[in-house]
Amino acid sequence: MQEITSKQRSRLKAIAANLQPVTQIGKGGITDNLLKGLSDALEAHEIIKVTLLPTVGEEAENLAENVAELLDAVPVAVIGRKAIFYRRSSRENFVHLEF
Repeated sequence: MQEITSKQRSRLKAIAANLQPVTQIGKGGITDNLLKGLSDALEAHEIIKVTLLPTVGEEAENLAENVAELLDAVPVAVIGRKAIFYRRSSRENFVHLEF
């Protein structure tokens, strides 16, 4: 997992501000299907937002760290019950996020 600076983190948060969450993580927790969907979304968009429901039974920050680690992504921020993740796409001929 790559590290990002606070300036990069701030820029990624600004980019994510207008994004809609791609999914929710709830009482079902972290499943293989959920991880596949999140990984596909990261590959397509590089930055995603996810809603962490209170029913998940885990602190939002801890959950975001776990998910990021499993996805080999950067947990950009947890704001309330929303988590933002970033992972550079491995696709060729793709316009990567500049931050």
